[in-house]
Amino acid sequence: MTETLSIYLYDENLNERAGKLASNLNIPLVRDIPREKESFKLCFGEGKVFLQGGGMELVPDFTDLSDRVKPGRLNTEVLVKACKIKGDNNTTVFDATAGLGEDSFILAAAGFNVILYEKDPVIYELLLNSWERGRKDPKIGAILSRMHIYSGDSTEALSMLTEKPGVVLLDPMFPERKKSGLIKKKFQLLQKLESPCDDEEGLMAAALKGAGKRIVIKRPAKGPDLAGRVPDFSYPGKAVRYDCILINS
Repeated sequence: MTETLSIYLYDENLNERAGKLASNLNIPLVRDIPREKESFKLCFGEGKVFLQGGGMELVPDFTDLSDRVKPGRLNTEVLVKACKIKGDNNTTVFDATAGLGEDSFILAAAGFNVILYEKDPVIYELLLNSWERGRKDPKIGAILSRMHIYSGDSTEALSMLTEKPGVVLLDPMFPERKKSGLIKKKFQLLQKLESPCDDEEGLMAAALKGAGKRIVIKRPAKGPDLAGRVPDFSYPGKAVRYDCILINS
């Protein structure tokens, strides 16, 4: 964690989760409604888990992605194209760096079964709560039912799989950009929690061991290859590209 975090609780229905996280992180639990948004804090209130800091607020909500999963739009998603394996209509994707789960949501909407792992306990709480709220929405509940969320180190999980997923998806946080205006507000807050990947080689090695047919890596459009591994092919997008590494069976 790159900045001191406070945890605020003002919804007793979330008391157990907030208390457990505060204990695990050795952070005091403040039972009050936050009065300002400047200090960095994780809030458990009104059935939601959200971040505040620097005058910004991040409330993850999968319904914000509804337009991207409308009929006809999914086939235009570069990520979906990168993860599709010819002749396999039941591909499982292992999202090793889940974050807030947006890419996994797109894949689940396209019919993939997605296993998500998030190592950072605070980001995991944000992800899990947005998933739980979304499951109650009849418009996206079925999509979220294809997403299976776990807290933990994906590199360890990949080494213990009894059945390899068809695709391992890697999206390590990009190095911080110098021009803050280029970073969406939500990523400004997330970067306070989690630094860019500091073990690219370890992440790549775990993916190579755990993937059944393909590794898909999300990178900045003009960024370097992850861990120096040259992809077999790539799918370019406007701001990002998806590098694909084929696994020789």
